[in-house]
Amino acid sequence: MIYEGGCPLLNLHENEHNYSASNYRTPDGAPSDIVIFTITSQEKETTKKALPMRELQVLLIRRKVWPFEGQWALPGGFTRETETVEECAVRELKEEAGVEHVHMEYLKAYSKPGRDPRGWMISHAFCALVNEKYLADRKASDDAVDVRLFPLFEALEMNLAFDHHDIIQDAYLRIQQQMLTQAIASAFLPEEFTIGELYQIIQTVVPTFEEKNFIRKVTSTQSRKGLIEEVHLPDGSLKLSNQYSQRAAQLYRFTGFVPELSIYS
Repeated sequence: MIYEGGCPLLNLHENEHNYSASNYRTPDGAPSDIVIFTITSQEKETTKKALPMRELQVLLIRRKVWPFEGQWALPGGFTRETETVEECAVRELKEEAGVEHVHMEYLKAYSKPGRDPRGWMISHAFCALVNEKYLADRKASDDAVDVRLFPLFEALEMNLAFDHHDIIQDAYLRIQQQMLTQAIASAFLPEEFTIGELYQIIQTVVPTFEEKNFIRKVTSTQSRKGLIEEVHLPDGSLKLSNQYSQRAAQLYRFTGFVPELSIYS
């Protein structure tokens, strides 16, 4: 085997009869790490009607084993030879945090040299923004001593294990993009909701979001028209709600329509 810069070059004489994996340096492990976000809701203690307080939070575990024993980290673990990295993510989320039935999406691979003191580890990260009900039965198990939800910006200021700060930051950018391009806000709203509730959910994930003409754009802009619709009573009149405001507001619901957006329109 010929090496250049520490890496093996292609062996033109290699075939199915003389190939040996020992000729190649392979990673010491391929762990899966999982970033689970949720939006918590708490009613305000006030005599006036107001929207509840909402906060974006992230699920962390406290490690019970070396390395980084006692530090907070993302749930995750090593992929077995008999499973995919996706299957590993599902298993580890259940084993370490007691959370299951969560749809996760692949984020990216993390391979910075030295990211793990145990050796050459290429981690595959997954992320999801889910309703808090899917985290209701969370409990620490396996190699975690505690599992807890933390406000996102508090978590980003913590001394997290491995490169999990970077993974969370990347996952946050992903869900912000999804919040502005997909109808994932529906997972945190009742079937019928006001424009104010929808706007608040978006701002909880994307604090910089500000659109003065939000109602017009989300209900009448051609590329988005049909995304949500007004709710009517059986007699055909508009259905209103004053649950969170003194003045009754129009109720809307998502239609299931997926708009085809263009950067040119």
